[in-house]
Amino acid sequence: MLKAISQFFENHFSEEDENHHHSAHQLQLASAALMIELSKADREIDESETDKLVQILKNRFELDKHDLDELLELAEEEVREATSLYQFTSLMNEHFDYGEKVQLVENMWEVAFADGKIDRYEEHLIRKIAELLYLDHKDFILSKQRARDLAGTD
Repeated sequence: MLKAISQFFENHFSEEDENHHHSAHQLQLASAALMIELSKADREIDESETDKLVQILKNRFELDKHDLDELLELAEEEVREATSLYQFTSLMNEHFDYGEKVQLVENMWEVAFADGKIDRYEEHLIRKIAELLYLDHKDFILSKQRARDLAGTD
């Protein structure tokens, strides 16, 4: 797995930008892994949730199809090998500002709302991630409301 991630970075970056881009892609990978974990939280892989996840990653990180496919493949592997959410959220706590953390949680709500319903496991996972990111409860609720409004569900 580490070899695949290293190869991904080598293919996309020069040595001088490696440290900055390495961190950026680690964050992309962590974001993708958390959203994939969310899409599996209710034990149903819903195509609308998967489509929303892909759309968010593509737009948020401005990735072309090849890079997006590669990121998703690596993130799937990370999810399979992960022992806790902390390995992802600790990286975000180190590199994301507060607004970026709120945006991530809002994106997760968007994925969860994509199928028209929020499962209790999805809500539990998003709440846990928001807590690990040290978000105020107010921002957790506001991000949920914004995502619900975007999805057009009640």
